[in-house]
Parts: sequence; C-alpha cells; structure tokens
Amino acid sequence: MVTRDASADVGTPDVVPREKGIATIDQLKIGMKLYTLHLASNEHRLAEILSIQTRKGEPYYYVHYDEFNKRLDEWVPASRFDLTREVEFPLPEDQHARAGTHGAHGSPAPQKNLKRGRGSQGGRDSISGTAGGTPKAQKRARGATATSPPAPSGGKENEDPSRVQTPGTTGEGVDDDTAMSVDGDKKDLVVPATPAATQPAPERPHGSLSQSTNEISKVRNLTSIQIGKHVVEPWYFSPYPVEFTELDTMYICEFCLCCFGSSRSFQRHRQKCTLLHPPGNEIYRDSDVSFFEVDGRRQRTWARNLSLLSKLFLDHKTVFSDVDPFLFYCMTTRDAHGCHLVGYFSKEKGSPDGYNVACILTLPQYQRCGYGRLLIEFSYTLSKREGKQGSPEKPLSDLGLLSYRAYWQDTIVDMLLETKGEVTIDELAQKTAMTPTDVLHTLLSLNALKFYKGQHVICLTDAVVTQKEKQRERWKARGDAEGSSRRN
Repeated sequence: MVTRDASADVGTPDVVPREKGIATIDQLKIGMKLYTLHLASNEHRLAEILSIQTRKGEPYYYVHYDEFNKRLDEWVPASRFDLTREVEFPLPEDQHARAGTHGAHGSPAPQKNLKRGRGSQGGRDSISGTAGGTPKAQKRARGATATSPPAPSGGKENEDPSRVQTPGTTGEGVDDDTAMSVDGDKKDLVVPATPAATQPAPERPHGSLSQSTNEISKVRNLTSIQIGKHVVEPWYFSPYPVEFTELDTMYICEFCLCCFGSSRSFQRHRQKCTLLHPPGNEIYRDSDVSFFEVDGRRQRTWARNLSLLSKLFLDHKTVFSDVDPFLFYCMTTRDAHGCHLVGYFSKEKGSPDGYNVACILTLPQYQRCGYGRLLIEFSYTLSKREGKQGSPEKPLSDLGLLSYRAYWQDTIVDMLLETKGEVTIDELAQKTAMTPTDVLHTLLSLNALKFYKGQHVICLTDAVVTQKEKQRERWKARGDAEGSSRRN
C-alpha cells in the first residue's frame, strides 16, 4: 500500500486558483497538473509535470503525485495520462510572484530571514561542485569511473575550494529546504546593505544538514543502479556526473563504491579491486554481521562515495566534500566473497549539539529485515560506552522517524516493565542513553504520563502492556531469541 505524505509536495502550492480545461499532448508543459495512471494503486491520480525529456524519439514526463512522497516521483510516457479529464494549467509568472511561491522549475522567492550558512573560510562545500560541475568530470568518458578507490591516508588532493553563496542567488548544493541554513546553527543572519565582499565570514556550521531552495526542484537523475547482485531504483537526486544520468543503469562497486557507466568497465574494475570490506577497523562481529568504523579524514574518497550513494535515498541530508569531522559506522553481512554493505550511520566526532547520529541509512534491498533497528541500537550502545546521552540529528526522514519512534517506544516500555519501584525521566534517559526530551516525547506518545495527587507519574496503560505481550509472543513463535535487535 502506497503511503501519502502531504508535506512532501514539491509542486506549486495552489494559493491562486489555476485555470482548468481540456489539453492535448502537444499542449503539455512543465507546471501542468493532470490525472496520471499510478501503477502501484492502478488508479489515475493528480500529478504535476516537473520535467520533460525525449527518449528514443518519444516524450517522457517526470511527474510528482499530489499528497505523495517525493521518492514516488517517476518518468511516465504520455500514454499514462488521462486527457479526457480537465487539466490544471500552470500559473502565469505575475501570479507566481503575487502568491509568493515558486514552481518546480521557477525562480525562488526572496527570503526574508536567511539562515547562517557556509563561510568562505573553512566552510563545508557541497560535493556537487566536484562530482558533476568541474570541467574534468565533464570530459570523462561514459565508461570511466567518477571516483577513485579509497586512499590509505588523508591528504589535500581531494579537498575542494569553498563556494560563497550570496543572498538572492541559487546555489548548487544537494540539500532541501530554505537557502543557507544549517540545523546546527539556528541564528538568523541579518543582511546589511553593504557589498558581499565586505561582509564577515560566518562561523563554520556543525552537523550534516543544510537547506536550499533549489533542491526541492531537483529531478531524480538516475534510472537505476546495480550494486553487488542487486538492481535498485533510486529515490532522489544525487550529484553524480552528468554522463551517468543518460544511462539506463549505473554500476557501483559494493566494496570501494566507485561508479561505472558500462558493464565492461565495471567487470575490469572488479578484477583489479582488492577491497573486500569498508576501509576501516572492524569493531563488532557476530555470526554474520560486522561493523566497521571508518574515519572520514583518513578515507576521504570512500566517505564521499558513500555520501553520494546515500543521497540517492536520503532527501533531507546534504552531501559534503568535507567529511573529515565524521566517523562512519558501516554495517555489513559476511560471506565467502567479502563483507557486503547493508547500511551505515555517520557521527560527528565532536557534535556541539549532542547528536549521536548525523545520517543513518539502510540500503533499500536490505530494508524490513531488522537491520535499521540494529543500526539505531548500535548508535545508542556507543553512546552508553562514551557515558553520554544522544539523539539523532533533525529533521529525520519519514522512514527514519518511524524507525526511531518504534525503537524509542520498545526501549522505554521494556525498561519500565523491567524496573521495580519508582523511576524518573532522567533515570530512564541515563539507562537508555536517550536524551530526556526524547524520553518525554515517547512517554507522551504512549499516553504514559498521568497527573496524580498534584504531580505527574509514569504509568503504562493496559493497551500498551497487552500489545507488548503479543509482540513477545510473535517473536517467540518465530524463534527470534533476540527479538527487538532484529526488527525495524
């Protein structure tokens, strides 16, 4: 069943009523809304055209379905449109400006409150400036690799100069919401009426999140990728070189994460590639799962390749070329051929906001197998060993939020059922390595906070206890001895 997400609309908000009427195929253009056959539900749903391309002599349209998540956007032929029904024509430019909005491919509206962004000194640069924007990248042949194998040690050869984005311009970052904003720095930047060159450089931002107006209009640029034995359809835009966007399939080495444009060049690389696991220290191993700790400073190229790959499935995170401040904890499954990447989470070495996770991802081919929960549990286990309380960097993706809420609820309920006597929110936070805020929000979602005799007390409802008992019975029936450690 396809889930709807009203907050994920990337088209033009209908502040001003649109003109409606009957249209032909020749009249279709960007910004138009019309009913399109959605194959998953086998229904015609209202969708907005975001881009048009000609493939093999036929026009294809990139559409976004109203009230659906962006990852469900897709290229469709004209045969899937229902042109017997009225279409909604795009708003004229003057009405766009009056409404204070911008279309999927229009110019962004002026920002009243700009957030503090990257500075010209020491700022983090988007990797899109190195992967697809340099002349060298444009000259590469279609079958050539876009990235190099991981280096054994760090160096200056992979660093890129920082770019300064002035107010009113559109940057090339691969991030999402408002321009020049970083989650770790919430201070408003007041733009003085002086030349940009005389403005002082802002402080270096923290965290992995950055926001930009132009990312919302990015069209998914890859059709499919092959990584290992899996062929996966990407969800979002990632700034791979332009020559790869014209291919039906891009090949990615599952060990060094280099990308290739043809099967032949990929096979030649596999014969030479000696890497059989992420280039870091193995810090955990059980029967079939291993965790590797990779230092972004020592393995810059590999970490950047991982960031490019993860951006295909993470909409709200930015790919940085400056991966030095991050540690990457990569989860793999082992077999006779090596350690195959399942997922990872990154962590800032010294997060001033107390985040224990910057980005977290389980690759789509391994989702709904319990690995996502294992990644979350591992991040909190590290926090316990450090004697700290942590929380993931916000905002979380829709799937990430569901996974974290499920983990928080299961952890808190288990802790309360095992605890005898009274317990406070601070004590729960200390035992679980969660922040008191996350504990409080989880208790509220469980309806476990009651007001009794002039004070608030923690008390689980009968419905929550019954649900937990049924959950344990299901785990027992499946023979899952570790239950919660292998469930999303």
